[in-house]
Amino acid sequence: MTSEISLRGLVLPVGGIKEKILAAERAGLRTVLLPARNQKDLRDLPKATRMAMQFILLETADDAIQAALCPVGTNSPEREFRLI
Repeated sequence: MTSEISLRGLVLPVGGIKEKILAAERAGLRTVLLPARNQKDLRDLPKATRMAMQFILLETADDAIQAALCPVGTNSPEREFRLI
């Protein structure tokens, strides 16, 4: 996991999203917590990867904590999506 959090608790964008997600997929992971500001980087992924994985977009540190600690499938639907 890589990210940057501002002093005010905002999750900031990071680089290398494509490579990190492809590595996560190879490792067998299916859910990725992603800074919301990196959503545009998902277009660079192969369609098969986008379809196979679930992405949870994070705006704040609170979002990250909730997503990390809540069981899979209990996150609020407005933060979960599949990119087609």
